[in-house]
Amino acid sequence: MIAFEFTPYQVVVPLFSFLMIVYAWNLVVRHKKTIWEGGLWTVFWSAIAYISLVPSSLQYLSSITGIKKNENAATITAIGVLFFVVFYMIIRLEEMEQRLTKLVRDRALTDAGIGEDVKK
Repeated sequence: MIAFEFTPYQVVVPLFSFLMIVYAWNLVVRHKKTIWEGGLWTVFWSAIAYISLVPSSLQYLSSITGIKKNENAATITAIGVLFFVVFYMIIRLEEMEQRLTKLVRDRALTDAGIGEDVKK
């Protein structure tokens, strides 16, 4: 029989990850977040929990990236993911700014009496 010894870190992090996943899906159910965001949140926190329970799994990431140390491979990968998330957020922000500009412009034209609502 194999006995596993868990460190406090290996107990606390998966529990915290589970709470974060439950919180994310609670937001999805209340229509404050999309299903896509809930799924992304679930994947992220599941990966954190898995890495905390099986730290040797970082060796696979090291072999894929070609970076010798597991910690460096995880850090570089995390930075890459963060850059992608920031890029995605910038694109979404620009789209919202364009929609807001169009909405304000249409409202101003309507209030001035030269908008589409007046023509109909």
